[in-house]
Amino acid sequence: MAQIELTDVGLSYFTLKQETEALRDINLSIKHGEFISIVGPSGCGKSTLLSLISGMLKPTSGKIEIDGAAVSGVSPKVGYMLQHDHLFEWRNVLNNLTVGAEIRKMDRGIAKRKALELLERYGLGDFAHHGPSQLSGGMRQRVALIRTLVAEPDILLLDEPFSALDYQTRLTLSEEVFHIIKDQGKTAVLVTHDLSEAISMADRVMVMSKRPSTISNIHEIRFDEGEGLSPWKKREAGGYHQTFNAIWKELEEHVVASL
Repeated sequence: MAQIELTDVGLSYFTLKQETEALRDINLSIKHGEFISIVGPSGCGKSTLLSLISGMLKPTSGKIEIDGAAVSGVSPKVGYMLQHDHLFEWRNVLNNLTVGAEIRKMDRGIAKRKALELLERYGLGDFAHHGPSQLSGGMRQRVALIRTLVAEPDILLLDEPFSALDYQTRLTLSEEVFHIIKDQGKTAVLVTHDLSEAISMADRVMVMSKRPSTISNIHEIRFDEGEGLSPWKKREAGGYHQTFNAIWKELEEHVVASL
């Protein structure tokens, strides 16, 4: 059974004057532990799709299920990682990590122990009592991911989490985040404008069309070098550039069509 199932999902926005159709007939199945990337023209509804999966938005038509149950409101099974880390400057790193757990009314002692364990495991153990301003951009985003993990979601939704970082930090952090997600056994859905990032991190890349947006294609990311390649190894794989060029050409067609 798929962990996330979208069936004929559509979303329209209504005003007094008109209806604007944003998404149309979205059908998607995501398996446990799978990593999906979503790419498409600007404004096509990629982030909106994450909001629907999380339960923050309700579809106009169709249905969304997680583990066979209909999504009706924000699900505790889903964690969200955004472009900006949104760390509270008046809290140290450890206390920032328990925010999500506090909102979900988890035991504070258990949440702190888990936070400390994850900080140690992912190389930030010495920074538990530092303030966010003492961290680099990449470290802040790692803290933001750990904060999401402390709340123990099964699914991670990543909305351009690296876009505010410089290129070198972005490459390094995407590698680290990939390994953390795989180590934790989470299902992940990544929205990104960076096609290289989308291909190198994902098991499948989903291409969305211009509005009203639908899924135009889903590309399986498989290379002759084998399964389970890290982002860096995927970028070095023999079929990487062919895959990149095929998806890039498809995206260009959607961008031209939207002009």
